[in-house]
Amino acid sequence: MAEAVAKAFESGEHLAVQAGTGTGKSLAYLVPAIAKATKGEPHDSTPVVVSTATIALQRQLVDRDLPRLAKAITAALPRAPRFALLKGRGNYLCLNKIHNGSAGNVDPTQGGEASQEELFEPFAASALGREVQRLTSWADETTSGDRDEVKPGVSDRAWGQVSVSARECIGVARCPFGTECFSEKARGEAGRADVVVTNHALLAIDAIADASVLPEHDLLVIDEAHELADRVTGVATAELTSAMLGVALRRATRLIGPELSQRLDTASTTFTSAIHDAEPGRIDHLDEELATYLTALRDAAHSARTSINPSPGDPAAAAARAEAVSGLTEIHDTADRILISYGPALADRNDVVWLDHEDNRGQIRPVLRVAPLSVAGLLRSRLFSQATAVLTSATLTVGGSFDAMAWAWGLNIPSPEGKTPKWRGLDVGSPFEHAKSGILYVAAHLPPPGRDASGSAEQQNEIAELITAAGGRTLGLFSSMRAAKAAAEAMRERLDTPVLCQGDDSTSELVEQFAADAETSLFGTLSLWQGVDVPGPSLSLVLIDRIPFPRPDDPLLTARQRAIAARGGNGFMAVAASHAALLLAQGAGRLLRRADDRGVVAVLDSRMATARYGGYLKASLPPFWATTDGAAVRSALQRLQTDSERG
Repeated sequence: MAEAVAKAFESGEHLAVQAGTGTGKSLAYLVPAIAKATKGEPHDSTPVVVSTATIALQRQLVDRDLPRLAKAITAALPRAPRFALLKGRGNYLCLNKIHNGSAGNVDPTQGGEASQEELFEPFAASALGREVQRLTSWADETTSGDRDEVKPGVSDRAWGQVSVSARECIGVARCPFGTECFSEKARGEAGRADVVVTNHALLAIDAIADASVLPEHDLLVIDEAHELADRVTGVATAELTSAMLGVALRRATRLIGPELSQRLDTASTTFTSAIHDAEPGRIDHLDEELATYLTALRDAAHSARTSINPSPGDPAAAAARAEAVSGLTEIHDTADRILISYGPALADRNDVVWLDHEDNRGQIRPVLRVAPLSVAGLLRSRLFSQATAVLTSATLTVGGSFDAMAWAWGLNIPSPEGKTPKWRGLDVGSPFEHAKSGILYVAAHLPPPGRDASGSAEQQNEIAELITAAGGRTLGLFSSMRAAKAAAEAMRERLDTPVLCQGDDSTSELVEQFAADAETSLFGTLSLWQGVDVPGPSLSLVLIDRIPFPRPDDPLLTARQRAIAARGGNGFMAVAASHAALLLAQGAGRLLRRADDRGVVAVLDSRMATARYGGYLKASLPPFWATTDGAAVRSALQRLQTDSERG
């Protein structure tokens, strides 16, 4: 893999590398990255940017892998390598907001940022105030201003009181704390580094926004690349909610006249009422009433924004103006984007609009969202045409091919000039002998899963028998939180071994308890499919309740299926089956975390054995020994339990 990465950096050909757990893929891309970046003089070289999806991997790279690697290979390099971690501006404490802005002003009746719901929670405001007070004290002692270094952590609402987004920042030249700014210091360190570690969200912002937020670079490594398209889609998604309208109104009212304030208030109230009463779901055709409300909201936000003094004198006024302008701009741009999206015919649209009704502490929270139908063209033109990229993950092949991922990234899509990016795929395999270490069991005798979240009686019997045979030691991956909780409740009544369920405590605490006690089982949903690393005898069985197809009412994925079908493709296989295959591969990857691990991946969905797409899904999984014989699987689990107890 290291040789292939080095060759890609020299040739300029993009490289997609599937590297199984235990391969050492971070070393395989860091060694050639460091070698390439340190070739020239410090002032002549540009860094290699490494982007990851999770904070955990960023920390692993910066705190463990890079320091050890630098120590090991510096003698073989022209100079000692330098590295830096760079996050978005909102991850750093803002000194101007603390000293000249609204930090600490958390009383909603006095224009603070607490939500309307908190007016009815007597202890919420004081708890929020205590968190902000702790952050302002921390500001005097921190050298990084990085939120991750706040121990114990604080709520998003508290952090929002002491940080600003890129839009809200008044700019280093105007800021009285510009020379002390934590975000600017981090950017400065990144500009002097040979390897810059960042995240997919910041990479997306750098690609989408007009202003560069990352240092200039020619070489890019994207780890956890299977999440790239979804993370970029998340950054490119905009929304309108009553909460954001309320905050924008409170901020703007201090800076605009009463007439404009009343106009914005009326437009916000009318729009909020309309989406509260509307049916949730995808909105393919915009009715005249909602179009009128969106237009009024867009125009009111624009008028309010343009009336605000563009150059206030003191820093406090500048900070207040930047916050107000940022909120109004976001409202205007989002409303305008939604209205414009309905211009083309349905088959030619680039954006999808839908309404969600989210449950917020028992209250309905309506959210109108707009997202790109695909980010493939954006990635091709704004990312892969600008830098040579190495994309890697333990799971990149879907149905045994890189093509599904390549389409999602835009590597198979020609540019307007007819040029397709040059790339190749490489599967470097795994250090594990999957066929000798693991069993893939498909419970073909079970009835196909229905709509009932609690599962069939036959499925519950199967779960109980498998966990009993394993002696606990089970990670249960479920398609929904309702299903996970129902199964946990049923198993607690039937089993003698403990069963934990996501939501009982923080996920990190639950995983720690699960790893510490071999007899404990842990049930949960999406974050556990990708976020659990428990080697050893505490995990011998991975249970998957059903094939993780997207929800049939998922507005974005169903719109993508429809668009592919309209072009003559198979929308189900391209979107739903690919989505399921990737998640199945991630879930199955929880089983073997080190060379001596042994166990079973049990899929309790008979469609894996009976449906035509079953072979496609199996081709996406590691090459375990496959069976539908439940008795043989239970015997194998019992032997593993006995061997483990003998030590």
